[in-house]
Amino acid sequence: MVAVKKGPATTEDTNKAASERKTTKPDMTRRVTSAEMARHCVEGDVWVAVQGKVYDVTPWLPHHPGGDLPLLSLAGQDVTDAFVAYHPASAWRVLDRYRVATLSDYAVSDVSSDYRRLVAEFAKAGLFDRKGHGCAASLCAMAALLAGAVWLVLATTSVAAHMAAAVMLGFLWMQSGFLGHDSGHYVVMRTGPLNRAVQLVAGNCVAGISIGWWKRNHNAHHIACNSLDHDPDVQHMPLFAVSPRLFASLTSAFYRRAMRFDAAARLLVSYQHWTFYPVMCVARVNLFAQSLLLLLVVSDADARVPGRLMELAGVAVFWVWYPWLVSRLPGGATERAAFVLLSFAVTGIQHVQFCLNHFSAGTYVGRPRGDDWFQKQTRGTLDVACPPWMDWFHGGLQFQVEHHLFPRLPRCHLRRVAPMVRDLCRKHGLPYQRCGFWEANARTLRDAAMQAREVTAAGGGGGSGPKPKNLVWEAVNTHG
Repeated sequence: MVAVKKGPATTEDTNKAASERKTTKPDMTRRVTSAEMARHCVEGDVWVAVQGKVYDVTPWLPHHPGGDLPLLSLAGQDVTDAFVAYHPASAWRVLDRYRVATLSDYAVSDVSSDYRRLVAEFAKAGLFDRKGHGCAASLCAMAALLAGAVWLVLATTSVAAHMAAAVMLGFLWMQSGFLGHDSGHYVVMRTGPLNRAVQLVAGNCVAGISIGWWKRNHNAHHIACNSLDHDPDVQHMPLFAVSPRLFASLTSAFYRRAMRFDAAARLLVSYQHWTFYPVMCVARVNLFAQSLLLLLVVSDADARVPGRLMELAGVAVFWVWYPWLVSRLPGGATERAAFVLLSFAVTGIQHVQFCLNHFSAGTYVGRPRGDDWFQKQTRGTLDVACPPWMDWFHGGLQFQVEHHLFPRLPRCHLRRVAPMVRDLCRKHGLPYQRCGFWEANARTLRDAAMQAREVTAAGGGGGSGPKPKNLVWEAVNTHG
């Protein structure tokens, strides 16, 4: 994985910006327009505005806990909504040292005003601080699943028992994914160091996935939700195309390469409604590869990874215990291959869940804007309806709309705030997309079939054909 530096600055731009910072003291009476601020949007010169105050955050880029990509993606814009979504009140102390001006034409839309009011209400009620006992429950469940799987492998000779152990490992990785996700968004433990330990254990040691890679990828996803060229979570060429606009071979701002719609992509996309679930069964392989690429190949100059050596050590732990456990199976290569595939396939349920939340939602092309946070998140996400007793299965991500709007909000509160979000969407005429798990699967497959049909209707060229009369029939008969 290679991350992009949004809008690379020329040497002249960078030197000029650096010179201005050295020679000019901050003038709190200085007033700038949005158009003037928008010119400060290159790597060596990054300005943002929060609640009408303008900040030159260029020196902060290497130190930003969320990485440089969120700041680079929104450079030159009013980022108030994204800021209050991601940061506690203590972050203001960091911002103050970078203030350079005041925005003269600062204005707040009705949607943003209502959104910020909700954030303030949640903060006043202590919802961001009350995390419940989800972390403790997840850690206990993970320990039980791991212990049970190890015991079944080492203490029994039954193939059925060994396959049950593989299923347990699959659910272990699902729970570790949910816990790693939570700990990446907010502090699930009492202290920062303990939270970091949970991240490394849940992500690196147990699942073999770098938490540093995940945070960099996931922050870019949240900031540019469903942008076809900026959100890495909807960039799966040549295997999948979530929109026909990807047929134009867009360039990924995250991976810094063209997502070419060549002959191989045409072939694979034309069958994507058939290959979706099989690919999800082995999707972990991609996460392993992306993690190792970031930790071993990508330099700090391209992607800063805090605690890189510690991350590598954690991933190494996984590649010791999991292959060792597989090697203890007595049935030879066939049983071991079945064990690995089954454990990957079970945790593939989680990969499907991730896709359901976004693949059938709205997409767009271009850089994310800072003034449409609420609109962007609601249009690009889908909630999956489920009863409370199934929350463990979805890990809180069934409330995807709420999570994207309030990423710091612990999952135990998402069900509580959902009606408030629905009311706000209704008030402003914005979509609030929600359906059951099986319907979400059907919608995702239907849309996949539609993209595949566009390819085949144009003879593999990605053109647009006539609209189908029966979506199920078209989905099954796109080929043959």
